[in-house]
Parts: sequence; structure tokens; C-alpha cells
Amino acid sequence: MTIRCEIVSQDRTVFQGDVDIVILPGAAGEMGILPHHAPVLTSLKYGVIKIRHGDKEELFTVAGGMAEVQPDIVTILADAAENIKEIDVTRAQAAKKRAEDALAGLKPEDHDAYLRMEAALRRSTLRLDVVRRYHQVRDGFTEHDASM
Repeated sequence: MTIRCEIVSQDRTVFQGDVDIVILPGAAGEMGILPHHAPVLTSLKYGVIKIRHGDKEELFTVAGGMAEVQPDIVTILADAAENIKEIDVTRAQAAKKRAEDALAGLKPEDHDAYLRMEAALRRSTLRLDVVRRYHQVRDGFTEHDASM
């Protein structure tokens, strides 16, 4: 028995398929969703969505959003999401550096700019942490590089 899962970000459909379980970073904690789950609507924290089907597991980063759970489908409307296999470590490191530099140069009255840069820093840090945690070695990136 499976449940349909759809992960949609602002610019594309990230995943569609029938799965055995979806594990979400819900606002109240990690949530495991199985087929025939009771209806739920939850906001999502920054974190990792885990999808399992048989002996295969796929991982996706999610930077906020909402999830609607129905007995036969989980619909995730993410502010930003991507499969961790697609993470470009060099780009994530550069984005983190840009956000850190921008935050350091902001004045207190630049509240909107501060919030945008803080969100960019959180997204890039999440991406690098996920790559490190799940031992994805790509583009010459190692665990040591992630701690910088």
C-alpha cells in the first residue's frame, strides 16, 4: 500500500510519486506520514523531507512552506525545495559567503534586507549541512569544508 507524494516549490515540481512513507519537518516536530493518515495541515520548518519506497530513500531539503496530508496524498508546497543529489556545493558555499558578507555590512534600519539575507544564509547553511550529514561527496567537497 502506498501514498501519493507531491513536492512543489515556487518554480517547479520537485517530486511526484507513490511512496511508502513521507517524513516531514513539521512545525511541531518530525512527522511520519503513512497511507490512510488522518487529514492534517501543517507548516514546515527548514529541514529534510525523507521519502521511502521499498528499499529506496530520497532526501529533499525544504526551506519552509506548508504540507497538506490526506489519506491518499501528501501535498507539499515549499518555499524552496530540492533533491539533495542536485545540490551544487560550490554554489551553496558561495551563497553562504555572500549572505554572511551582506549581513555584516547591513545597517540596523535595513530590516527587510536583513530578513532576506538571513533567509539566504539559513538556506545555504541547510544545504551544506545536509550534504555533510548524508555524506554526499561532490565537487571536491568534504566534511571538513562544511565546517568552514
